[in-house]
Amino acid sequence: MKEVLKRRFSRLVKEEKEGDDANRPDLVLVDGGKGQLDAALEIMADLGVDDITVIGVAKGPDRDAGLERFFIPGQTPFMLEPKSPVLYYLQRLRDEAHRFAIGAHRTRRSMDLKKNPLDEIEGVGPGRKKALLHAFGSAKGVGRASVEDLVKVDGVSQALAERIHAFFRKG
Repeated sequence: MKEVLKRRFSRLVKEEKEGDDANRPDLVLVDGGKGQLDAALEIMADLGVDDITVIGVAKGPDRDAGLERFFIPGQTPFMLEPKSPVLYYLQRLRDEAHRFAIGAHRTRRSMDLKKNPLDEIEGVGPGRKKALLHAFGSAKGVGRASVEDLVKVDGVSQALAERIHAFFRKG
C-alpha cells in the first residue's frame, strides 16, 4: 500500500509543479484500521499532500461485513448502521478495489511465469531462443550446456555461445 500511495501522490505533486491538470482526490479511503491509516498519512505528509482527507476502513471482528469501523485522524473510530446505504456503497467500493488489485496481481504473476532468462541475453531473439529451447529442452538445460554444445545450435556463434554461457554462470 505504501508503494502505491507513494507513486500516486508523487505523480500528483509532479503534475501540480509542472502546471498540468492534476487529478487531485477529495478523499482517500484506506482499506485497514489505524495502522494502515497512519502509514498513509505519513507518506502523504512526507510528500506535502496532507490537505486531503484520509479515512481508514477496517472490517469488524471475524472480518464480518457490516461491522466495519471507520478511522478518521483525531476522531474516535465509529461504525455506521448495518443497513446504511452509505455503508453499502463503501463496501462496494472496497470490494471493487480488491477485485482490481487481485486481477492486477494475477496478471503480473502470469507475466512473470512467461518470462524466460533467454529473453535477457543480448543477441538471443525469438528464433535463436526457439532453437536453443528445442536443442536443450528448457532454459535450465541451456544454462547447463557447455560453450561447445551451444555453438552446435543453428545461428549461435562462438561469441554468442560465450555470452550465453557467461550469463548463466554469473547468477
